[in-house]
Amino acid sequence: MNDGLFTANNVWMMMCTALVFFMHLGFSFLEIGLTRQKNTINILFKNLFIICAGLLLYYLGGFNLMYPGDFNGFLGFAGFGIEAPANGMTADYAPSGGYTYWTDFLFQGMFAATAATIVSGAVAERIKIGGFMIFTVIYVGLIYPIVGSWQWGGGFLSTLGNEVNAAGELIKEAGFHDFAGSTLVHSVGGWAALVAVYLLGPRIGKFDENGETFAIPGHNIPLATAGVLILWLGWFGFNGGSVLSADPEGTSLVLVTTSLAAAAGGIAAFLFSFILYKNLDLTMFLNGILGGLVGITAGADLMSPNEAIIIGALAGILVVGAVALIDKIKLDDPVGAIAVHLICGVWGTLAVGFFGTKAGGSQILYQLAGIVIIGIFCSLTSFLILIALKKTVGIRVSREEELEGLDLHEHGMDAYPDFRLNQH
Repeated sequence: MNDGLFTANNVWMMMCTALVFFMHLGFSFLEIGLTRQKNTINILFKNLFIICAGLLLYYLGGFNLMYPGDFNGFLGFAGFGIEAPANGMTADYAPSGGYTYWTDFLFQGMFAATAATIVSGAVAERIKIGGFMIFTVIYVGLIYPIVGSWQWGGGFLSTLGNEVNAAGELIKEAGFHDFAGSTLVHSVGGWAALVAVYLLGPRIGKFDENGETFAIPGHNIPLATAGVLILWLGWFGFNGGSVLSADPEGTSLVLVTTSLAAAAGGIAAFLFSFILYKNLDLTMFLNGILGGLVGITAGADLMSPNEAIIIGALAGILVVGAVALIDKIKLDDPVGAIAVHLICGVWGTLAVGFFGTKAGGSQILYQLAGIVIIGIFCSLTSFLILIALKKTVGIRVSREEELEGLDLHEHGMDAYPDFRLNQH
């Protein structure tokens, strides 16, 4: 590979790293906008903690847990801290020849924090900040890298169905496929969100004693809309960077399928919501866009534009149905994180078996195996971490703290001191 091409590849990867970092602002805006103003500082604090702690944890051990040197396919650890290998600054370092060791670490580190960000939205307005921070440290520092190693680190999921000859040479490559993380990022966060919402219980006022559901409107829908548009922009780096080079063919296809799925998800969600509820719900439109993005993420590199539209549209419909189902079973998810990241993450992963260049019965089974294995592992580990916290330090704030706002009680600050309303 010539120096110019190596430089172009690496610069593209660094740009994508910046776009994925920018997504954390989008997540913050979305979560703030869909919740009440009295918890704004709390949400901002959580999101800042996630990215700062996530990067440090990924440096201390996460990167070497996810991409281990000595690896049996299930668990491996290459040591604490990171140090570039001898070829780390050359095109020989990466299989694609597209990036250096430092770019690799930083790009993957941006992904690591996203799983905890998903949980943040689902547990908003009633979780203790201390308990959430402890959970984040364990989940981002340990659970996410282990799951990632099973696929992206060359673990057992990546080799499901592979065939080798007597000499040990690969003659058929198969395996679970998750291009940029419908399961490995979004469902990993989604399973934890589901468990956390169940253990926390609903916000005060969400359901009455008869089980009737009441909407708790967000305080700034324009901010939530800005957050979704920022996330869409960031997804160009999330999926586009996952090509792991600036290859024109691969990158351009991924950006097209990503955009079309997002657009189709938004349109399908608001139309389906209108059919059901006879109103043009902007929040459903927003979550439909995000559902389309999550849905295409597993197979963005394999799909045609037509297939991307179908996957995105079905994801948008699933979001609307999932939001209604979550309310029906009396779970309280203020931002729709479970519907978007878990349900659409599962759908997008399965879609690789139904659409695209790998579609087929065997691939459906590989995809399903990955979903089930990761779902069980993440649900179990999330439950153990959260139940331990619940029984020790506690994970839910008091009634008084919840009614008066976490900003006042957890932080002693107010995001809007000149416009504060007495919201109960």
